[in-house]
This record gives sequence, structure tokens and C-alpha cells, in this order.
Amino acid sequence: MFALRWLLAALALAGACVALAGSGITAAPVDRMLDVAQAHPAPANLTPWVDLLEDPSGTLGFDQVRSAAWAARFAPSRHTGEALNFGITPSAWWLRLRLSNTGDAPQERWLEVAYARLSHLDVYVPMAGGGYRAIRTGTTAPFESRGYLNRNFVFPVTLPARTEQMLYLRVASTTAFIVPVRLWEPAAFHAYERSDYAAQAWYFGMAAAMVLYNLLLFVRLKDGLYLLYCGFALAMAFAVAGQNGLVKEVFRLESPLWSDVCTSFGYSFAIAGGMLFLRRMVETSRLMPRLDPWLRGFVAFFYLSPLLFLVTSQTLIKAAAVLYVLAIVTMLGVAAWSAWLRQRSAYFFLGAFTLLGLGAGINGLRAMGLMPTNAVTANAMQFGSALEMLLLALALADRFNQMRRERAAMQAELLATQKALIDTLQSNEQRLEAHVAERTIALEAANHRLEALSRTDGLTGIANRRRFDEALASEWARSQRSGKPLALAMIDIDWFKAYNDHYGHLAGDDCLRSVAGALVHCAARSTDLVARYGGEEFAIVSPGATAAQMQALVLEVQQAVAALALPNPTTPSGCVTLCAGVAAAVASSGKTPDSLVAAADQALYQAKTTGRNRMVLAPQEF
Repeated sequence: MFALRWLLAALALAGACVALAGSGITAAPVDRMLDVAQAHPAPANLTPWVDLLEDPSGTLGFDQVRSAAWAARFAPSRHTGEALNFGITPSAWWLRLRLSNTGDAPQERWLEVAYARLSHLDVYVPMAGGGYRAIRTGTTAPFESRGYLNRNFVFPVTLPARTEQMLYLRVASTTAFIVPVRLWEPAAFHAYERSDYAAQAWYFGMAAAMVLYNLLLFVRLKDGLYLLYCGFALAMAFAVAGQNGLVKEVFRLESPLWSDVCTSFGYSFAIAGGMLFLRRMVETSRLMPRLDPWLRGFVAFFYLSPLLFLVTSQTLIKAAAVLYVLAIVTMLGVAAWSAWLRQRSAYFFLGAFTLLGLGAGINGLRAMGLMPTNAVTANAMQFGSALEMLLLALALADRFNQMRRERAAMQAELLATQKALIDTLQSNEQRLEAHVAERTIALEAANHRLEALSRTDGLTGIANRRRFDEALASEWARSQRSGKPLALAMIDIDWFKAYNDHYGHLAGDDCLRSVAGALVHCAARSTDLVARYGGEEFAIVSPGATAAQMQALVLEVQQAVAALALPNPTTPSGCVTLCAGVAAAVASSGKTPDSLVAAADQALYQAKTTGRNRMVLAPQEF
């Protein structure tokens, strides 16, 4: 074990040295035109050859940047590594590249932008008859929009003999702004492509093998620790797949959020799963009782943190990179302290999280523009996670062997005396019963929570349509038995679509929550039910209330919403208003709950068509 510690330390030091060695500086050429007919490395690094123009507002068009006024503002690239790296920025950047072919034959080349997480990438390629062909792609565009179907962005370029061409690229991204631009000969690119996908297949094949092996161990041993490892490995593989553009390529999902968020989801769940795995493996609740609640809090935060990435905030993305590194440093500290306490499994954890931390640190520094992009830094997270998964699998295998040794020793000891066997069996039975009881209680509590969530509207916190339908049917049956009336109000926010179009969906959500709060405040009886019926429509079910009582309640609700003074310039009053339809009846065999809903809905329709900001009572007989 002492030798293992020195080996892991040497691996970590070697990885750091290689990453730093890959950040060498290359002098920019004096001539800003690249002659493709001349011999160049495969691939040719185009970073020193491009001219750059920053567009802070992101509004410049292609014709503008080609005009004389803007063309003069392009400046030679000062980036000396293998990629343009602007960290995380809201600006769009224009890249201008001059290529020439001094040879006597046409030259075909492949232009590659080797970073799969760029949100928007527009490439303008000269056409033979004049003008430019625009290729608009990026993670927010369909996968088929790419010039060539590859996990990165690849575009074929043909230069006729004895010609010069000017290529333009426009790049904008909500994530890390890294633009490795390379030029390939077709044969060299296809050879690289095969080896690249083979490397990806090796990584994900290894991850799949680790998951399958430990899943079989879980089925055999019924130890949740192996299932935790499977969840961790799957999340990490998913994150790497998103980082490398494979999720977009394989699933071809059209949602712009999917490509940008899936990597963050994967990394967050991987860190949460890794912390759970660490807590269980080194028994932090026993060895570190004061630290263990903080680790549980970390786990909860990282399971919930993907929700933050639904808001594409540059500040959140920068903070996330720091939090990922902080979490890994925390796990490293726990593993180091456990190793100091002579926890056998902690040695494996220390080596695994050292490698992962090294990869995550390099990845985060590269995303913030503090490290160059090269073969080591671009794949640091993938290298680190692969070695980490292997070491954690070794930790589980060592734990399994340790369990077997301990079991053999225990059996030898149990065979020594019959009494010890009986005592041990009784103790195991009690622990099993307690464990089953604990799991049963936890499952029942989870079922209750799930049942409550399934009947609650996630946006407003009030009852949802399902709860409304159940309550209306129940109260209708109660009215039929008791002969007491049942009142229903259908309420709609006036001109809500125009409100959403004017203020945006986030403000619309705030408006829905405010109106829901006013309804709950006014319908204060314990028997009343306030529900979100759908969209901007709400409903109030009031058992035992007459039509007049429901009208008074709706009037109170309208006044309460008016008092909120939520501005809405699209309405005559300039504020958010409500219209409502009211129906009340004593349930009878000739009617159904749907009849009551239809009557209230028809009254609501009349309120909308006669001017809104009003209430209409349905006829007594409906």
C-alpha cells in the first residue's frame, strides 16, 4: 500500500508536468496568408493565422464586417496556443482567415473547429461563382446543419488553382469560449477521425464494462455500494459524452438546452454520486461525524444544482467551474484524512480523486482561459475520469476481497463455538429487521411525498388539474348525498398572452404565482380548493356555497389582484385583471361534475367576450 501511494503521487505529478508542457508558445507568422499548396503539419494550427474582431453586442452582420470600415478593425490573433480562448464572455467574435493556393491543381481541405460545446457557429465559405455560402450551426442548431457530420464542427473547403480566398467565422457561446481552428488534408483528417472515434469507443466501452461488472456484483451481493458506483460511472460517462459532442450526435435532440445543459447535469450528478460513494466507502458518519452533514448538504446541492443551468447565465457557468473544483478538493481532503486514519479503501480514493481533481482543475482553468488548449488539456477530464473509474473499481474489488477474507475468518471463528453462531445469527436477524423497517418507513415517506407532488402545480404551489378533478368529483358526490349546493368559479387572467409577449415568460411565471397567492388568501375556508386548471386559468371549488356567496368570493379575489397593481399595458386598466365564470348547483342524478365545469366555463367565455375584467353567473338551470 505504501508503494501504491507513491505510484499515485508520481502519476499525478507526471500529469501536471505533461499539461504544463503542452502550453508552449508559438510565434505568430509575419505573413497573414496561409498557402495550402505548401507543406504544413497535419493538422495545420490556424490560431496564429486568423484576424479577430470582437462584437460585444452580438449584432454585427456578415455584410457589415466585410465593409471597409469594419474590415479595418480586424486585428491579428495574439493567441499562441492551439486554440483561441476567451474564457466565458457574452461577446460574439468574428474570425477572418486568408487562404491561398499557389499550386497548379485545386486543393481540398477540411476546416475543423475542435470544440463541441460552442452554442453558435456560422461559417462563410466563398463560392465558385462569387458570393459566400453561409453554414449556420452550433449546439443550438440541429446536428444535420453541420457541413460534415462529426462530433466537432468540420467544413469542407475547396481552393481552385492559383487563387486566394477569405473565410469568415462568427462564434458566440454561453459556455466556455474555446475555438481550436485546424486545417486538414482529407486523408489525414479521415485517419484522425477514425482514431478519435476509436478512442471515444475505448473510453465508453471501458465505462460500460465497469458499470456492467459492478451491476452484476450488486445483483449477486445486494450491496448498494456497487449500485452507487454504477450511477457515478454512468453520470461521468454522460458528462464526458456531452462535453465531447457525442450526445448531440447520437440522440439528435433538437432542444437547444439539451446540448448545453446535459454536460452540467452529468458532472453535477457524478460529483453527487462520488460523494455518496465516498461517504459509504470510508464511513464518514462514523469517522467524521461533524463533517458528514456537510457532505450530505453537498450531495443535495449537486443533485439540485442542474436546475440552475436551465438559466444560461455567464456568472452561473463561471461559478459552476469553481464549485466543481471545490467539491473535488473537498473529496480529496476527506480521502486524505481517511488515509491518515488508516482506512484501507481511502488509499484508492485518494489516488482516484487526485487524478480526477487534476483533470477537473485543468478543464476548469482551460474553460476560464487560464490554460492553453492542447491534446492534454482538451482531454484532461476524460483521462482523469477514466483512471478514476479504474481505481474506484479496484477499490470495490479490494473491498470484495477484503469482505471474503473477513467472511472466511468469521466462519472459522463461528465454527469454534455453537453459541457464538447463534448469537451472531440473532444479531444479524435483528439488524436485518431494523434495516428492512428503516427502508420500509423511508419508502412510505417517499411515496407520500411523491403522491403530494403529483397533485401539486410545480409553478404556483397550489393544487393541479389532477387534484381539481378528484376534489370536484368527491364534492359532487357529497353534494348529492347531503343536498347542499356546490359552487365553482373558473377564473382567467385577462390578456395573459400579451403580458407574456411584453414582459417575457419569467415575468409571466411571477404573475401566475402572485395571482395564485391572491386566490389562496381569499379562499380561506378549509373546505375551499384553489387549483390551477391550465395555463393562465384557475378554479375555485367551494362546497356548501351558494352562487351569491361564490360571486362575493370572486369579487374579493378580483379586488385583491387589482390591489397587487401588477402592470400590464396591454389591458384597458393598465394592470393585470381577471374575468370569471361562476356556476352553482345541488348535485342531482341528471347532472355530472362536467356539467358544472361546462356551465362555469361558458360563463367565463361570456365574461371574456363582453369586455373582460368582469364576472358572469351561469344560468340556474344548465
